[in-house]
Amino acid sequence: MSERTLILIKPDGVQRGLVGRLIDRYESRGLRIAGLKLMQADRSLAERHYAVHAEKPFFAGLIEFITSGPLVAMAVEGPKAIEVCRAINGATRPNEAAPGSIRGDFALETGMNIVHASDSPETAATELGLWFEASELLDYERAIDAWIIE
Repeated sequence: MSERTLILIKPDGVQRGLVGRLIDRYESRGLRIAGLKLMQADRSLAERHYAVHAEKPFFAGLIEFITSGPLVAMAVEGPKAIEVCRAINGATRPNEAAPGSIRGDFALETGMNIVHASDSPETAATELGLWFEASELLDYERAIDAWIIE
């Protein structure tokens, strides 16, 4: 079963010049990009995206960080894409992230953990709707899919 999910390469990933290397990790795993854009998140979008954390003490800092510079919003799809992307990203706390994961290889602190991925199909649908217009998400076939997906 194919799923579509949201990945954000946060401002620290963009500022560190990791965008190409990170996109390669998702594509190399076999996931297909359905939408991709470099953008600056405004406060309203950031607050809607992180609304679940609104009452937490780190919320203000999270909003300040995610709006501090350009980020890359990406819709990726494939079988179990949500679970696969979260594994590629690694644990939220970089000190707990496995070597080979994005956070295990590139991050030191939770506040600057490089990437975000949706955690469930419901969250993915909501988050994709925040970051992309329906017309920005493409359905297409790749010749290599026959060699990736049974």
